Amino acid sequence: MIPLMDTSPENLPPRLVLYDGVCGLCDKSVQWLLDHDPEGTLRFAPLQGPTAQAVLERHPSLPRALETVIFVEREGETERVHVRSHAIFHICKHVSGFARALAIFRFVPAFLTDLGYRLVAKIRYRVWGKLDQCRVPTPDERARFLA
Repeated sequence: MIPLMDTSPENLPPRLVLYDGVCGLCDKSVQWLLDHDPEGTLRFAPLQGPTAQAVLERHPSLPRALETVIFVEREGETERVHVRSHAIFHICKHVSGFARALAIFRFVPAFLTDLGYRLVAKIRYRVWGKLDQCRVPTPDERARFLA
């Protein structure tokens, strides 16, 4: 995990996934993304860490709940922030395989796609559990995680 001292927008990676660091489903999803990100451009940080807190401070309208995945796309000093189902659909633009097709759903209104997202978020700990520890990432994978 890379500590990020300066969390200003221009110092964040271009594609950052903020996820619940203790959620079993989130952990499995991050592992899947690591395996299906052909260019290795996605970076990851737990919502419980300082990188996520810096993003949340810059965007006070973002939900603070741990069940909300957040995807930050940065171009220069401009940050586009996507939450819940639309975060997932925007992340899918950067993966290989069948999941890339899910990116088309980013054009469907969030109030519709978030219905399914919220249902899964509500039961995720019961179905996939909470983690005390995660799989130890390889050195290459470790470089893709921020504090």
